[in-house]
Amino acid sequence: MPINDLPMLSALRTKMQWHQERQRVLAENISHSDTPNFKPRDLVEPKFDSTGSGPMTGAMPSLAMARTSASHIQATGVSESFNANNRGGYETRPAGNAVNLEDEMLKVSANQMDYAAVTSLYSRSLGLIKTAIGKR
Repeated sequence: MPINDLPMLSALRTKMQWHQERQRVLAENISHSDTPNFKPRDLVEPKFDSTGSGPMTGAMPSLAMARTSASHIQATGVSESFNANNRGGYETRPAGNAVNLEDEMLKVSANQMDYAAVTSLYSRSLGLIKTAIGKR
């Protein structure tokens, strides 16, 4: 079996390809920041199964947090007393454009850092495998 067919490396390659495509979509959003009636787009992040070997085929079971006292920390996404920052969509300018350059640039930089982390992990994994089989 070729090294590139290992499930972990395949998952990392899929993640790198997703980051490359997301970078293209985000750059397109930024380039259309002055186009009337343009709505920004984004990609849905791929989900992997519990082994990390590939995209999920079924939903993973989830456990709900039980809160037994009012002094306990709230579950993620639930708020009793604080107003959550719900921006609800996008800010639309009079021309109908909904691209927020600050948000898009934050997404671009986060995407770039995530891509760098995945490529580093991929190259280190290849190095470890090559060392293990004596190809270094």
